[in-house]
Amino acid sequence: MCMTHKSCAAASLALLACTAAAEDLEPRSYSNTPVGINFLLMGYSELDGSVTASPSVPLQDGKIKIKSAVVAFARSLDVWGRSGKFDVVIPRAHLKGSALFAGEPRERDVTGLIDPRFRFSVNLYGAPALSLAEFADYRQDVIIGASLAITAPLGQYDPGRLVNLGNNRWSFKPELGISKRLGAVTLELAAAATYFTDNDDYFGNRTASQDPLYQLQGHMIYAFTNGVWVSLDATYLAGGSTSINGVGNHDYQENTRYGATLTLPVNRNHSLKLSGSHGAYSRTGSEYDGFAIVWQYRFGGGL
Repeated sequence: MCMTHKSCAAASLALLACTAAAEDLEPRSYSNTPVGINFLLMGYSELDGSVTASPSVPLQDGKIKIKSAVVAFARSLDVWGRSGKFDVVIPRAHLKGSALFAGEPRERDVTGLIDPRFRFSVNLYGAPALSLAEFADYRQDVIIGASLAITAPLGQYDPGRLVNLGNNRWSFKPELGISKRLGAVTLELAAAATYFTDNDDYFGNRTASQDPLYQLQGHMIYAFTNGVWVSLDATYLAGGSTSINGVGNHDYQENTRYGATLTLPVNRNHSLKLSGSHGAYSRTGSEYDGFAIVWQYRFGGGL
């Protein structure tokens, strides 16, 4: 896979953190929200899983666990008469991984920041920008939206270590989504591609490159009359082959996973979101279980 056996084992472990970030299952990304509402979020999540390497790599029993605390802020916007949103997510995590490579144990235990994410989204059709008062008369039919998420190389990174929480590179994820409401049920489908710049300070002053990761995700959401909603979620991810100094690693990824999300309103301003997911299939990359709990506080916009 990689230029040396040792770097191959560590790069395979690192695939989990990278793939997990790309496999977000996020329902209601393209819903309408009154303009001027602010969202402050704090959450905790755990990912616990295994690494599946190429059959040509003598990597066995690859395991990794990531515990993360997240702070995020979002604001709903008026984008030339269409509803939009800007958000920033800042995660801090503890990663612990281990594997047997050619019978020799390899371990990594590290705590620090994960690369923060910035995202801008706009609903191109079916979701006009509305004030809180105007929003009372709004009824969703079809919404078509687009977004661009960017991660910045600000996370923990040590070029002398092969597994890090940060990736020492930028990523850009354009996405197009559609949402259709049918009574109490909303169906959503989104397609995205994540593009990566090179990491030119990879272990031993090497250059690590990665092909785009392509993702398709779908959600079926049921909204109760008391404000509670639940979602069944699924995603498919493919691509992301890597190379070191131009030498391919033959590590094309293909993963599927499914999960569920439950949101519970506490009062007008506060809510809790619970989510869980399970890796259904992994060709090369990661297969993990995850859960998260997020507290959300809404303010501004006349609330």
